Amino acid sequence: MPPRGGFGGPGGRFMTDEEKAAQPKITKKLLKRVFSYLLPYWKQFILVLICIAASSCFGLLPSVLTGFIIDEGILGKNLKMLIFYIVLSLVVTFLSSLIGVAESYINSWIAQHITFDMRNQMYSHLQKMSQRFFTSNNQGDIITRMTSDIDGVESVITNTFKSILSNSITLIVAIVAMFQKNWILALLGIAVIPLFALPTRKAGKTRWTLTREAQECNDEVNGILNETLSVSGQLLVKLFGKEKEEFDKYKSVNEKMVKLNIKERMAGRWFFMVLNTVTNIGPMLLYLVGGILVMKYDDSITVGDITVLVALLGKTYMPVNSLLNIQVDWMRSMALFNRIFDYFDMPVEIDNPKEPKVPKQFTGEVKFEHVDFSYDGERQILKDVSFHLKSGHSMAIVGPSGSGKSTIINLIPRLYDVNAGCVKFDGIDVREMDLSMLRSNVGVVSQETYLFNASIRENLLYANPSATEEEMIEACKKAHIYDFIKEQEKGLDTMVGNRGLKLSGGEKQRVSIARVLLKNPSLLIFDEATSALDSISENKIQEAIEPIIKERTSILIAHRLSTILAADIIYVVKDGEIVEMGQHQELVAAGGVYTELYNTQFKKIAE
Repeated sequence: MPPRGGFGGPGGRFMTDEEKAAQPKITKKLLKRVFSYLLPYWKQFILVLICIAASSCFGLLPSVLTGFIIDEGILGKNLKMLIFYIVLSLVVTFLSSLIGVAESYINSWIAQHITFDMRNQMYSHLQKMSQRFFTSNNQGDIITRMTSDIDGVESVITNTFKSILSNSITLIVAIVAMFQKNWILALLGIAVIPLFALPTRKAGKTRWTLTREAQECNDEVNGILNETLSVSGQLLVKLFGKEKEEFDKYKSVNEKMVKLNIKERMAGRWFFMVLNTVTNIGPMLLYLVGGILVMKYDDSITVGDITVLVALLGKTYMPVNSLLNIQVDWMRSMALFNRIFDYFDMPVEIDNPKEPKVPKQFTGEVKFEHVDFSYDGERQILKDVSFHLKSGHSMAIVGPSGSGKSTIINLIPRLYDVNAGCVKFDGIDVREMDLSMLRSNVGVVSQETYLFNASIRENLLYANPSATEEEMIEACKKAHIYDFIKEQEKGLDTMVGNRGLKLSGGEKQRVSIARVLLKNPSLLIFDEATSALDSISENKIQEAIEPIIKERTSILIAHRLSTILAADIIYVVKDGEIVEMGQHQELVAAGGVYTELYNTQFKKIAE
């Protein structure tokens, strides 16, 4: 979007076609909701209004005092009065500036605290959203709502609201002061104002169109640079010998951008030339008509009065221009609030029950009872899934890709809610349990390991901030990662890099296992924790996993036969249904889905 402009640069005070199409409907309900964020700071806001009113009035006083300086000081040949009014004018100007500084501080204080409240509200709300929200919505859009959109609220408060108030007060006070001096000249001055304002809008639209075209061209240039100067892009250009073609393409777009930029800047020059001429028409007319009145009709009008009227007329130009364009700012502001409120109004799909139930003891027992589930409400992922994992036992879930294995896992810590049936944890429906309590008792090691850009120690402590050094070392030993940590110069304080990129896949996965062990959950889930690893890393992960699942209630989704055999029972999932269950030998002998999986996948990598 082109930059916003005003009196000195009418570049961006016009709405794009997209903005026009998406103009929000301004309702009483929307306005009430917007201003509800100001309510906690109403005292400070009243103080801002007082400051704006005082600053606007004081800002016009030097123009009024000019008349006294001329009439009583210069023409009256009174040095004492001349000095008095000059000093008074300087004092008033200083006071106006001082009040303006105070107003800016209070206004910024209000804006910062409102955005602080909104960020906290947005972050808290997003934390409550289900996993469905984060998988369905663009991550960039979510971040934009949290950052740019809410940051824009500060501009609305410090600029848009302030502009409406200060310009309105300045305009009213200036016009009243003009009429007090002479109603005839005041009417003439008001009649002249459109001669200034209308050309400003016309020139602004022309310049805005050129600015938009230049920006679109600039985006095209950036696109070429991003594609051809990236590592992969440059390699492709060189391998196909396209250096000349890419240069010619860049040169052509670059040349187009240069021409548009020159046009835009020249449009601005022509505008200022016209503006400079138009803004002088008003004062010249006032001098002409005022002179005629003084010389032929009304000798009560003084030179100072005419000078004051000319000065006050000049003070109306900026407020009129701003108020004529304020609709665009106002609509953009309301659209901004609408975008933020759209997120606030999204229902919390997964929420805590009002009166959560607590099991007598957390043992990790899991029971699925006739569970149906769909991500989008159309394609059913799970169909009538039922099983019972007793405390202290382990189960393996196997099946073709896309059969619903990971979906089963996601329903246990209530990342999603079932469409039908229920999931019970230690005898209680997970929808009736406190979310934080439920999730603190479920530990998941997924195939997509995520580590924060911090030290190994900090990543481990994320699971249990109160863990001791000895507990961390013990967890690392169980995860078969402690020998690696000992070899590092900084040990547990070794930085893992962004998303753990300084570690290998196997090292990241074992740190992840150690982190889950520190959490000490009642139920441990391994969701294809070795699927993306090489055979050496996979063996080390298996060495870590197999003793662990003997110690506590566990669920394993795996493609390695030794892991599957370590489980007490195997469930076979196909097309969202449990089609087989039992021990390895009987499932192989059954000649069904498991037999097919064994022959095509498990048997090849059996130990």
